[in-house]
Amino acid sequence: MPIYAYKCGSCGHAKDVLQKISDDPLTQCPSCGQDTFSKQLTAAGFQLKGSGWYATDFKGGGAAATSAPASAAAASESATTTAASSDAGGAAAGGCGASCACH
Repeated sequence: MPIYAYKCGSCGHAKDVLQKISDDPLTQCPSCGQDTFSKQLTAAGFQLKGSGWYATDFKGGGAAATSAPASAAAASESATTTAASSDAGGAAAGGCGASCACH
């Protein structure tokens, strides 16, 4: 059930009320008894950000699935760098070393 914010126009009394959506809005102020009690427009209590989420996002094992490709890519890069430096002779081959993009 949503929580609605109400405020009296006569005495300024404010109150948050838990009501069903189908319930009629309150009109009588519980403090002064006047019929100037009205709903206030308030911001939502949460925000949905990002590209979305799915039922599988929080089922466990999500961290292991994302770390496996990263470690495989690092191992592949290490093997490529080692092969490039042994084939090209390191800095002597191009004067720039095996860490540049041309090797």
